[in-house]
Amino acid sequence: MNFSEQKTELNAIYEAYEQAVALFKAGSICKPGCAFCCTHYGSVDITTLEGRIIWDWLSQRRADERAGLQRKIEKNRKSKEKGASAPCPFLKPDRTCLIYPIRPFSCRQLYSVRPCEGRGPTVHRQSREAAKKTIIQLQKLDATGYSGHISYILYLLDRKNFRKVYFNGGFDPGLIKDFAKKHGIAINRHAKSA
Repeated sequence: MNFSEQKTELNAIYEAYEQAVALFKAGSICKPGCAFCCTHYGSVDITTLEGRIIWDWLSQRRADERAGLQRKIEKNRKSKEKGASAPCPFLKPDRTCLIYPIRPFSCRQLYSVRPCEGRGPTVHRQSREAAKKTIIQLQKLDATGYSGHISYILYLLDRKNFRKVYFNGGFDPGLIKDFAKKHGIAINRHAKSA
């Protein structure tokens, strides 16, 4: 499957999840600018396929905009490596998402039916179960790739030797072994069945 076909399938997986949880999300109190999930909650984990879409988007930005975003991504990566919390590097000053149309599944699955302050988002159990199954589908779609924190995956995609192997459909875990072990990168082809 080529990259274009993978993107089409990725969007179909996203859409199937949205349809499966539409009734639950109907009660969401989330709105543009709340950004609790982007600043305080959990980890923005992505597959390398989702990362490639973001990386391609980044490569099309003006040089100054791209450089500013790369600094934010690096700062996020360094904070994460220290175990600290850091806002998503794609969070705009108005607390909306710069990459909303191409945001990864870890962002798409989040919503809350109660205010998040002090406790994090409240989602339905059925939505969590559907999300787990969706993550496995995403990992299988990206079978020659990996999953991990957004800043770690984007770091890998910035490495020419990694891109050469991954963009050509290759699979070489030895290429990233030390980085993967240190940063908790998972191999997608080891995903469990849904």
